[in-house]
Parts: sequence; structure tokens; C-alpha cells
Amino acid sequence: MSAALGTRHGSLAWLVLPALLFFTAFGIVPLVGVLVLSFATWDGIGVITPAGLANWMSVLSDPGLLHALWVTFLVMALSWLVQTPLSILIGVFLAGGQRYRAVLAVLYFLPLLLSSAAIAIAYKSLLDPNFGLGAGLGLPFLAQNWLGEPALAMGVVVFVVSWQFIPFHSLIYQGGVRQIPVSLFEAARIDGAGRVRQFFSITLPQLKYTVITSSTLMVVGSLTFFDLIFVLTAGGPSDATRVLALDMYLRGFRGNLMGPASVIAVILVLVGLVLALALRRLGGKDPNASQLEGA
Repeated sequence: MSAALGTRHGSLAWLVLPALLFFTAFGIVPLVGVLVLSFATWDGIGVITPAGLANWMSVLSDPGLLHALWVTFLVMALSWLVQTPLSILIGVFLAGGQRYRAVLAVLYFLPLLLSSAAIAIAYKSLLDPNFGLGAGLGLPFLAQNWLGEPALAMGVVVFVVSWQFIPFHSLIYQGGVRQIPVSLFEAARIDGAGRVRQFFSITLPQLKYTVITSSTLMVVGSLTFFDLIFVLTAGGPSDATRVLALDMYLRGFRGNLMGPASVIAVILVLVGLVLALALRRLGGKDPNASQLEGA
């Protein structure tokens, strides 16, 4: 018996090995390289020379880092506040058994198939105050300088990000709703509970861990927003939308300062890790406990 178990565990180890090699090659090794580079001076072409803690001291004492960090958290919070409730509502709606809802699910998923750069170019053209949608339709409200005012530019970034990623999170919630036992809803209907009461008393409590999973993907993903913001606003106006990922690019590839850019990359990894662990702790120790909630 023990020999059979040993053989089985050995086979499982061989199955895990390819994934471990890929993770090491494309995850661990680049991360270690960036960490080492954060303690060196390099312009991207010449010789890499050690710099000690100079890069870290320079970046951490730069007021631009705090501003970029604040903008990053602002985009993260606002996009979460917009995406989460809408994703839950759309996911609950798409979880119905009607055929037309399956067709709508396919249509809702289309924005996620588009390139972020293409989406940014399209919205940048539509929101142009001189040649965009507002000027074409003669609507003064849509003809504002959307990307020239800090508050409006931030609102546009949050709107476009939400428009692109709500379909993905809606599918996550759709799958979560379909995992809820039908007997819970049947018992609630027998007790006279309407749709609204069922939603708040059964659906939402049962989706607790789905919300945490979606929020983790949403929050950590917000740290990597670059292409959409770079094409849409380039971090402007007046650095109003200059997030950490964009700040890293501008320092590294525009300023040829790979050392400070690597410091920001390490900070992004640490912030993402802390946020992911914090959201995981919100779920408690037993991931199956939510199956008893709302019952």
C-alpha cells in the first residue's frame, strides 16, 4: 500500500514539474533580475554598475512616487466601486436559464476581446471636443474637454476600464450564482420572499467568496494598467492619471533610468502581494463556510 502511494505521489510530482519550470523561468527569474537591477545603475544599453541603495533612496524620496501611488489607489478604488455592483447585477441576470440571456452573455463579453490600446484610441476619438461624438451630434455635454481636465480625465479612465472588464467579472458572478443550491430559492419562495429579498438574503451571502475572488483579480489587475492609460491620456493632464505602472515606464524607457524603474516594479509586486493577502484574510479560514450562509 505504501509503495503504491509513493508511486502515485512520484507521478504527481512529474506532472507538476513542467508548470514549476515555467513559473520559475517566467516568474521567479525575472523577479529576481528586477530586484537585483533595482540596486544597480543601467541606462538600458551600457554596462550595469552597482549603485547600492541610491536608487531606492532616490525613488522613495521623490514626491512623484507618492502621487503615482495615490493615483493608482484612486483608480483602483473607483473602478472597484463601479465594476463590482454592476458585475454582480449583470452576472445574476445572465445566470437565468432563458436562451436570450446566453446570447446577451456572448455580446457582453465582446469588449474583453478587444485590445486595450484599440479601445483607448476609439474612446479618445469619440471624446474629442472638436471632431468627436459630441461635436458630430451637436451635444454640448459630450463636447467637453474630457481628457484635458484632471477630474474629467480620471472619470474617463475609470469608465473605460470598467466598460472593458465588467464582462469578465460578470462571467465570474454568473458561475457563482449557478453554484447556489436551487433548494434555497425554492424554500425562500415558499416562505413568501420576493426576488429582492432572495437577492439580499441568499444570493449575496452565497457570493461572498466569489466577491473576494473577483475583487482580488480586480485590485491586483488595477496595478498593471498601462497601455490603456498611456494611449488615452499619457498620464495627463498634469500627471492626474499617472499611475505607478506608467511612472515605471516613463522612468525606464523615456528617462533611461532602469534602476529607479526596477524599484517601482518591486514596489508594485509588494503592493499587489499585500493587497492579495489582505483580501484573502477577509474570506476567513474556511472557504466552504459561505455555503451555509443565507440558508
